Formats: sequence, structure tokens, C-alpha cells
Amino acid sequence: MKPTTRILLAAAALLLGVAYVAPLWHIGLVAPQYPEGIGMFVWIDTITGQKPNDLQSINGLNHYIGMKAIVAAAIPELRLMPGIIATLIGAGLVVAGIGRRRLLYAWTVLLAVVTAAGLVDFWIWSYDYGHDLDPTAAIKIPGFSYQPPLLGSKQLLNFTAISWPSVGGWAIAAALTTGLVLCVLEYRRRPLSEALRRAA
Repeated sequence: MKPTTRILLAAAALLLGVAYVAPLWHIGLVAPQYPEGIGMFVWIDTITGQKPNDLQSINGLNHYIGMKAIVAAAIPELRLMPGIIATLIGAGLVVAGIGRRRLLYAWTVLLAVVTAAGLVDFWIWSYDYGHDLDPTAAIKIPGFSYQPPLLGSKQLLNFTAISWPSVGGWAIAAALTTGLVLCVLEYRRRPLSEALRRAA
């Protein structure tokens, strides 16, 4: 790999570290009774309210419609994510140090797979919370579910649910994009370098 590629790869790997200091995802709710909105942040290892009492308010609303309480300790993925991200950071720095193209391709594929798996797992988690409802809940609407959108906004009764990546999520997206661009650039220059070696 070119020296520039190795430097950018190392930067992309280190960019994943933003996930340790900034939330990955944000889900917000806006309704007439909450005109300023309430919401929660999904971090690498926990879930917090957008404001101090927001998570408590969300769990209170969820209780009335039969949804399970959102408790970080009950989500095993939050215990695994710090180690997974640390492994990706370490592997990216090792690949940048070795400078082999195939390792760059492998690291980028691994990051893409982990990112896709994270999104699928998040969707499954939200599906479970939105569909597995307590039949004895105070508010029951036959056939209605409360799954928030993975991306974008969705109307849930009188609430508008809005879901987007937060700073940590965008940092992971930027790292993956950097890896993909570097793979394309290195792949395109590969035939030229091989031809030069044959000529020599």
C-alpha cells in the first residue's frame, strides 16, 4: 500500500474510537404533550436519556402500551461492543503497519460485516420491543405495533418517532467509507504496479 493509504487507514481505525466517547444512535419522540421532545441515546455500552429524566419517561410510556422497560443491563450486545470496536481499532492499526493490500481488503470487509450486523441486530431489538407487548397493558390496539424506524421518522399513535445515527455512529460510517475508498484506490493501482514489476 502507498504510505498515504497506510496513514489514512490508521486514521480510519482511530476514528472508530469516537464510539467510546460519543453515542452511536439517537431515537427521539415528539408529541403534543412533549413539544420539546424526549429521546434516548444508544452508546457503545449503555443507554441514556436525551435529558436526565427522558429514559424514565420513555419507560413510563412504554409501560402503558405493554412494551418492556429499556434497561441497558438486559441487552448483551452492549457488553460485547466495546471489545469488538477495540479489536477493529487494533486490527486496523496492525494492517496499516504491515501495509498489505489483502489485509486492507479483509479489514474493510470485517468492518462492513460488523456494521451491517449491528444494524440488523438493532432492527431485531427494536422489532422485539415494539411487537412483544404485554397483553394486560392499559392501552391495547389490536394489530398495532410500536417499533420505531431504523432510519428516519415514523408516526406511532400521537408520537412521531425519529431515529438517526449520532456522532459515534457517523464516525463508524466515516471509517467504513474511508476503508472502502482506500480499497478501490489500491485495487485500481494494483495492475499498474504489477506491470511495472514484470517490466523490471
